[in-house]
This record gives sequence, structure tokens and C-alpha cells, in this order.
Amino acid sequence: QVRLVESGGGLVQPGGSLRLSCAASGFTFSSYAMSWYRQAPGKERELVAVISGTGGRTNYADSVKGRFPISRDNVKNMVSLQMNSLKPEDTAVYYCSGRGLAYTYWGQGTQVSVSS
Repeated sequence: QVRLVESGGGLVQPGGSLRLSCAASGFTFSSYAMSWYRQAPGKERELVAVISGTGGRTNYADSVKGRFPISRDNVKNMVSLQMNSLKPEDTAVYYCSGRGLAYTYWGQGTQVSVSS
């Protein structure tokens, strides 16, 4: 059974930091590119960051470049998103996703709220 379970969301003040984690199971984790997406109220889901199966390549949305490094641990089957210098516009539900050759998997999402 495939599972992607996100954790680490919450309420933080502008300028603060949060670290999101996603624990994966039920598939060959290292064969999947892993991504973080987010969806704000009334907006479409957007790609935040993606990391290749080996971890050697990453890509970021312009809005988070330099603030949200993505990383993965292929031993622990986990992917993380370190969110720094958070802004109110980063408020959204954040989803972990795994994309392989044939399948794409999604987590249930975790809420991140940035407000003073």
C-alpha cells in the first residue's frame, strides 16, 4: 500500500521557518522524483520544488527559490522542505508527491499558515 504522510505544518509569523517532512512507503522511493506542491484558497495547485530520485537535481518555483531548499533521504524514504523567510503569501496546504514512470502518488497535505 502506497503512503505519503506529510508533517511539520503549522502557524508561523512572517520571517519564520518551518520544516515539512514526507514519509513514503509502499513503492521504490529512490526511483521516484519527489515534489512539494501547494494550494492556496481559491488558487490552483502549484509546484514548489522537485528533487530527482538520486537527489542530484533540484528545481524550484521562482517564488521560493533561495528560501525553500528541498532534500531527500533514500535510506529513510523521506523528503523534506525547509521553509525559511516565510511570507504571508506562502500560506497554503502543502502536498508531497512522488512521480515515477507510470504512477504519481499524493499525500493528504499539511496546512502552513503565515500570519502575525
